[in-house]
Parts: sequence; C-alpha cells; structure tokens
Amino acid sequence: MNERTLISKVTDSPVGPLTLIADETALLAVLWPDDAPGRVRLEHRPARSDESALLDRVAAQLDEYFAGTRTEFDLPLAPRGTQFQLEVWRALETIPYGETMTYGELATSIGRPTAARAVGNANRRNPLSIVVPCHRVIGSTGALTGFAGGLGTKEQLLDMEHQAA
Repeated sequence: MNERTLISKVTDSPVGPLTLIADETALLAVLWPDDAPGRVRLEHRPARSDESALLDRVAAQLDEYFAGTRTEFDLPLAPRGTQFQLEVWRALETIPYGETMTYGELATSIGRPTAARAVGNANRRNPLSIVVPCHRVIGSTGALTGFAGGLGTKEQLLDMEHQAA
C-alpha cells in the first residue's frame, strides 16, 4: 500500500503560528505551536513542506475568519479518529458562529446524554481546531474548560466571534 504524502504549511494568525497539514485532497489537521505530541492522529508526519493550493485556501479562509468576515469554513476535511470521535467532530460543526454549547448539550445532540466526559475527550483530540469549532464548547457552569490552544486563546476566539456576530 502506498503511503500518502502529507504536506504542511505554517500560517501566521492572531493566536500564533498554526501548522496546517493536508494530503492531496483534504485538510487533516490544524496544529498549535505547543501542541501535545500525539494529540492528533496522523499516519506519519508531513514528508515535505510544499506550496499547495489547498493549504493556501485554508490559510486564506483562516485570515477571513480572524478578520471577522468568515463565519463558516468551506474546505474538504478528512480528520482521522474513531467512529465516536468523528461523530462528535461532525456535531461541533453544527454549533453556530458566536454561540456556545456545553459538553452535556453536545452529548445530548449526538444521542448520548450521559457521555459528556467522553465527548470532552473527543473534543480535546479534535485535529481541526478553529475550522471545526471545538472552542465553542464550554463547561456546564459556563466556565471555559480545556482547549489545545490554551484557555486564553479559547477566550480570545469566543470574544472575537461574539463581537463580530
């Protein structure tokens, strides 16, 4: 079996440099500067850093998001995860721009009302930060909890969305 070539590009953003990783057809990951090793499941690390029309498109859409002119991303996505993780990540895409949902509400939305902790664990491993908006999930008390990019970044993203919405 041929190993797919992964390509990467680092793009600057108001929340720091983000590493974009794709294969030939879809975005696989958006990684934070201090991302924990192994948080995101990839078959292998990018073999090379190339110019890529897809990664240029991702970077442009992220720029629009940070400028407050994009509320949804229009990109081919191919996250790697378990069936449960994929289900949670699809549900994240339904949280409207500028709004939040609790882990319990997210668990209920996928038909698993007692799985808030498991949803939190799947959320933590979301490989497509910002593009698949895991930052919009908050604790049951309304407190900001866990985020791979850090709680300060989560707060910054939510503040930006609330101001633009």
